Amino acid sequence: MVQLTSDHSQHKQSLQPVFILHTYPFKETSLVVEMFSRDFGRIAAVAKGARRPLSAMRGMLQSFQQLAGTWSGKNELKTLHGLEWMTGLTLLRGEALMCGFYMNELLLRLLPRDDAHTQLFEYYARTIQRLSTLPPTPDNDVLAEIMRRFELKLLQELGYAVPLTHDEEGERLQAERTYRFEADYGACDPANSKHGVLMLGNTLLQMARGDYSDVTTQTQSKQLMRYLIQHYLGEKPLHTRQLLVDLQQF
Repeated sequence: MVQLTSDHSQHKQSLQPVFILHTYPFKETSLVVEMFSRDFGRIAAVAKGARRPLSAMRGMLQSFQQLAGTWSGKNELKTLHGLEWMTGLTLLRGEALMCGFYMNELLLRLLPRDDAHTQLFEYYARTIQRLSTLPPTPDNDVLAEIMRRFELKLLQELGYAVPLTHDEEGERLQAERTYRFEADYGACDPANSKHGVLMLGNTLLQMARGDYSDVTTQTQSKQLMRYLIQHYLGEKPLHTRQLLVDLQQF
C-alpha cells in the first residue's frame, strides 16, 4: 500500500492521491501537469523532461487513473517529482471517454487552484469508476444521468446555491407548479423574472431525490444544468460539451 505523507516545512507533498486533468508543453522538453488532488485541490506542476521519449514519468501522465503524486514549491506552479500507481488501469471507452474529458474540463474551468474539495474528489473517483463499467455505446439516458449527478455535485461542492426543494421565499416546492429557476436565487414565480429556465416543481424535487427516471425530469434537468454551468463559466464555451452534443442529444 502506498504511504501518504506531507511535509509542509519544505513545501513538499509526498505521494498524495491525484488525478491528471490535462497536460500541455512547457519549454523544450517539459510539461505542465494540471492535477486534481484529494487534499490540496487543483494543482499545476512542471514535469521536467516529461516530453523526452525515455522519460519515466511520460507513461504515467494519463487521465482517469488514480495516482500518488509528489511535488514541491511555494508558488502557484509547483515542481512534480514523481508519480506512482495507486490502483489498476482504468479504461473509459467511446462516449464514456468523452464524458470523462467533459468532467475534466469542468474541473479545470470551475475549480479554483489550491482549494481542497475532498468529497468532490471522492465523487469524481466513483464517477470515473462507474463510467469505466459502461460499454463503448452505452444507453444515452444512463450517461446523461451520470453527468447530471456530477454537474450538480460539482456546483454544490463549489458553494453555488442550487436549491431544489424550496423556492426563493423558503416555501416548499409544489410538484405540479411551474417555476422559473434563476442562478443565485433558485425557483421563483415565472411572473417575477424573465431570466433562467422554466421548470416543473416535480423536476426539481426529483433531482433532489436523485431520481432521473421521468422523461420530463431528464429533459428539464439537462436544460437547467446547461444554463447554470454556462452562467458560472461565462462566455467561453466548453469544447467537450459541443463534441458530446455532436455525438448525441447530451
